[in-house]
Amino acid sequence: MKVYKYLIYNYMVKGLNELIELILQNQVSKIVILYKDRLVRFGYELIKNICDYKNVEIEIIDNTEKTEEEEVVEYLVQIITVFSCRLQGKRANKTKKMIKELTEDD
Repeated sequence: MKVYKYLIYNYMVKGLNELIELILQNQVSKIVILYKDRLVRFGYELIKNICDYKNVEIEIIDNTEKTEEEEVVEYLVQIITVFSCRLQGKRANKTKKMIKELTEDD
């Protein structure tokens, strides 16, 4: 049984930036992920190149080969997910701003 010391990172800006910083400082020897897209939704090859340059191994636990059609569908779903999250975030920020403006007027 393999035992790893691990940290869980959010692939969004702060977590990914922190992980890249640790890689560049030679503080990471291996990254273990369940699926390839759990590291980053887009730009996996860039992160892989950084890891290769710094001799950091990326271990993908479920490395099931996918057909080209499955990969295209997966990419489309990821794109839709990213943009829908951005829209939700913009709406939430707009709502917060409106509430703040209304409460400040009182």
